[in-house]
Amino acid sequence: MIFTALYAIGMKLFRAGIALASPFDEKARLMHRGLAGVTGRLANYDNSQRCVWIHAASLGEFEQGRPIIEAVKAQYPDKRVVLTFFSPSGYEIRKNYNLADLVTYLPLDGPMASERFVSTINPEVAIFVKYEFWHFYLRALARHRIPTYNISTIFRPQQMFFRPAGGWFRKMLGQFTHLYVQDEQSARLLEGIGLKNYTVAGDTRFDRVAKIAAQSAENATAKAFAEGARVIVAGSTWAPDEDLLTEYINTAPDDMKLILAPHEIDEAHIRQIVRKLKVSYSLITEAMADVDSKKVLIINTMGMLSGIYKYGEIAYIGGGFGKGIHNTLEAATYGMPVVFGTNYKRFKEACDLIECGAGFNINNYTELKNVLDNLWSDIPKLAEAKKSAGKYVESMCGATDKIMHDLFAAG
Repeated sequence: MIFTALYAIGMKLFRAGIALASPFDEKARLMHRGLAGVTGRLANYDNSQRCVWIHAASLGEFEQGRPIIEAVKAQYPDKRVVLTFFSPSGYEIRKNYNLADLVTYLPLDGPMASERFVSTINPEVAIFVKYEFWHFYLRALARHRIPTYNISTIFRPQQMFFRPAGGWFRKMLGQFTHLYVQDEQSARLLEGIGLKNYTVAGDTRFDRVAKIAAQSAENATAKAFAEGARVIVAGSTWAPDEDLLTEYINTAPDDMKLILAPHEIDEAHIRQIVRKLKVSYSLITEAMADVDSKKVLIINTMGMLSGIYKYGEIAYIGGGFGKGIHNTLEAATYGMPVVFGTNYKRFKEACDLIECGAGFNINNYTELKNVLDNLWSDIPKLAEAKKSAGKYVESMCGATDKIMHDLFAAG
C-alpha cells in the first residue's frame, strides 16, 4: 500500500535526519548514538526465557508503564522485563532502571528491524504505553501471535484514526489484542470506528503517585517549618510562577508560609528567587534549627517534592506560563486543591480537577491572589476542594490491577 511505503520512507528519512543533526543537537546526538548501540546490547541478550516487553516513548510514558513493571516483578519475580524507549529524555534517565533486565532504544520502525527485534527479545506479551503506534512492530507481533496491549491511552477526535482518510491508521489499532483507555470519550471514539477490544481502565500513573504518597517518609525540616502554619507548596516552578508566588508571600499574613520547589535548582536560579523575597527564608539543605521561624522554605535538592506536598494545604503547580504544567497528581493524591497557570488544557487530570472543584486556573497575579485569599477565608470551600481532590485520585486508581488481572490471569 502507498501509505505503508510512505511510512517506511519516512522512517528512513527520520533516521537520516537524526544522523545529520547529531553534530549540532544534543538530543539528536544521544539518539543517533543510542540507536547505533542497540545491536551490541541485543547481541548479549539471552532470549531463552520469554519476556514481558514494555515500550514507552519517553519519561512521562515510563511513569505510566512503571506500575506495570513493578507489579510484574512483585507477582512474578522470575519473569524477564525488556524496557524500550524512543526518546533520549526517557532512555538516558532510566537506562539503569533496576527492575528491567534489558533497557534499550527501540530500533526505528521498519519491516526488517521490527522482525529482528521481536525475534531477538522473544516476548510473551508486548505492552505499548499511551501514544505508541508502530506499524511494522504491530505487524511483526501479530505474525508471531504475541498478545499486544496498549495502556493508559487517551484518544481525541482530531487524531488520524478517527478521520475519514484514516483507514490505514485504524488498522494499527485493530492489531492490538486489547486497548486500556483512560476515559469514556476514548471508548466512544473506538466504538465509532467499530472497535470493541477496549476497557476503560484509567491511568496507571494514579497508582504510581498513590503508592509514592503512601510510602513517603517524614522530612523533619519541612515538618518543623510547616508546624501550626497555613502552607502553600509550590512544585516545579519557573520564573514566571515564582514572580507571582513571591509577590504573594511577601505581603501574606504571618501565619501563612510557602514551600517552594523550583524546577531548576542551580545556585544562580536560587539566587534569583532569593532576590525576589522580602521575607525570611531558608534552604532545606541548611536544616537550620530555627527553620520554624522562617516564612519561605526553598527545596534546593532533587527527589523530595512528591513527599513534601503533605506539609501543605494548597498546592501550586508550575509550568503553566511556559510549555505546560507539571505533575498535578503528586499534590492531589494528598487531598490538596491545586492552582496552576494558563497552559493546562492538554493535561486531562488538570481539566478533571477543575471540573470537580479541586483545580483552579489563574492568568495573572490578581487571579492568584483572589483564588488563594478565597480558599483561605472560606474554610468550608477549602475543605470541600480538599475532599474533591482526594476523591478524584481515589476514583482513578486501580488501572494497574485491572490490566495485570487480564494480562496474567492464567499465571
